[in-house]
Amino acid sequence: MANLLVPDWPAPARVRSLQTLRGGGCSPAPWDSFNLGDHVGDDPAHVAANRAALRDHLPAEPAWLRQVHGIATVNPKKSPKLKEADAAFTRDSGVVCAVMTADCLPVLFCDRAGTVVAAAHAGWRGLAAGVLEETMAQMAVPPGELLAWLGPAIGPSAFEVGDEVRAEFVAHDAQASDAFVPHGPGKWLADIYQLARQRLNAAGVSSISGGERCTFSEAADFFSYRRDGVTGRMASLIWLAP
Repeated sequence: MANLLVPDWPAPARVRSLQTLRGGGCSPAPWDSFNLGDHVGDDPAHVAANRAALRDHLPAEPAWLRQVHGIATVNPKKSPKLKEADAAFTRDSGVVCAVMTADCLPVLFCDRAGTVVAAAHAGWRGLAAGVLEETMAQMAVPPGELLAWLGPAIGPSAFEVGDEVRAEFVAHDAQASDAFVPHGPGKWLADIYQLARQRLNAAGVSSISGGERCTFSEAADFFSYRRDGVTGRMASLIWLAP
């Protein structure tokens, strides 16, 4: 049976969200076991079975994206075919927005009134390029009315990056330097959660939940590309109930 986590955040009752974990599926190692990614070398039959098990918990098939570490944000109802995008939003009930990750940061959004939801995939490239800001722009709600939940990503003790990554964030906002700790010549440990909170706060979002887990260190619960290389993918999903 699929292992699922229900995000803990103050979303209105109409907003439904789920986070998948790695257990409870049928994929063998190294995708063991609830792998939802169809692009990572796993047997398509196993992926299909895992997705079918997930579908039992949802009002519809998720609007899967072909994620490319960019900022494109789509409305699945207006773009029903698989699109290259890293975020999706909807105002329609029963449309399931979803992103897949295995270290990158998934961010779920909703407004306080429960009229619009979104899911964004924010690896460091997308985060630096503005995927969260673009998602919020497409939602077309005052930022102060938005709630955000930071799903499981690689934690600050495991996310080593080079000078170029730090430079890109600091060029956008000098305060971003606080999210980097020196870790040898030309290397830094980055806190992707802190970087995301900084971007969200700067955009006017004050209600930010989640951001406590580490995909790299919590191997029993999460897939991690940086830890394992070939591995599965988890999904972060959000939709509006009728």
